[in-house]
Amino acid sequence: MPWIQRQLRLPAISRGFHLITEHITSALPELSRVKVGLLHVFIQHTSASLTINENADPDVPADLESSFNHIAPESFPYQHTVEGPDDMPAHVKAAMLGSSVWVPVGEGRLCLGTWQGIYLCEHRNHGGSRRLILTLQGDWTEA
Repeated sequence: MPWIQRQLRLPAISRGFHLITEHITSALPELSRVKVGLLHVFIQHTSASLTINENADPDVPADLESSFNHIAPESFPYQHTVEGPDDMPAHVKAAMLGSSVWVPVGEGRLCLGTWQGIYLCEHRNHGGSRRLILTLQGDWTEA
């Protein structure tokens, strides 16, 4: 059962929820050879997060962004403010959503539901490039 691990650097993107499923699968051509396995996706940042959610309706990412802005507003009297008004709310949102997702792999593809996709949740106005660590493990077909 071999393991593959690589870093995926995503370009800077605007604040909000962005589907990155295609970025991840493109970075792992070996995925097509996995009969059964697991993919772990980890983000190396504390002001952005990952989640799995609906990938079909463009209103979903907008509604998620609005909801999280309501839950962790920039106007809250945070103590940690040296990195700007969007920083501490970004940490709160990242703590709520988490820094990683696990996805089962079967017959050479991610076993996501019909309407599911992996999202990068950018919680900063100017978060910059984001690094993901992709770790794929499983039973492989012969090359």
